[in-house]
Amino acid sequence: MRERIVVPLDGSEVGESALPYVEDILTKLLPEVEREVITLQVLTPVSATKIVSGREIPDAPASQEEKEQREKEALDYLNRAGRFLESKGIKVTARVAVGDAVEQIIHVAEEVDADLIALSTHGRSGLSRWAFGSVTERVLRSGGRTPIVVIKAQAPG
Repeated sequence: MRERIVVPLDGSEVGESALPYVEDILTKLLPEVEREVITLQVLTPVSATKIVSGREIPDAPASQEEKEQREKEALDYLNRAGRFLESKGIKVTARVAVGDAVEQIIHVAEEVDADLIALSTHGRSGLSRWAFGSVTERVLRSGGRTPIVVIKAQAPG
C-alpha cells in the first residue's frame, strides 16, 4: 500500500504550514505505508510588457532562458521546502507547472494518482478574499476526484 499527497506551495510561510500536518498524517496515521509527497509550485505564464496609455500590455512571451530560470528557482525552493519531510523518511518529489494554479493542481493530482491534496489557506475573508481570490476555495469547488484537506495557517507569533 502507498499514500501519495500533493502539496501545492506558493513560496510563503503560510503555504509551507501544511508540511508538518502532512508529516503527521503520513507518520502517525499511516506509519506502515510507502509514503510520497509531491511538492508543487504553479508558475503563471510570463510575457514581457510595454506601457501604453498608462496600462501594461503584453508585448512578447518571456524568453526561453527566463522561463528556464523561473522553473529552476521554483525547483530549488521546492527542494529546500521538502527537506523537512525527507528528514522524516518521506520521499519527496518536486514538480513545477505553468498555467492556472487551480487547473494545474487538479491536473497534477490526477496525473500522479494522488490520494490527497493538502492545501494551506491564508484565512482571508471579506474584501481581501474578494480582491485576491482564493486558490484553495477554487480547488475545493473544482469537482476534482482527489480528496482535499485544508490547513488554516496560524498567525506568526
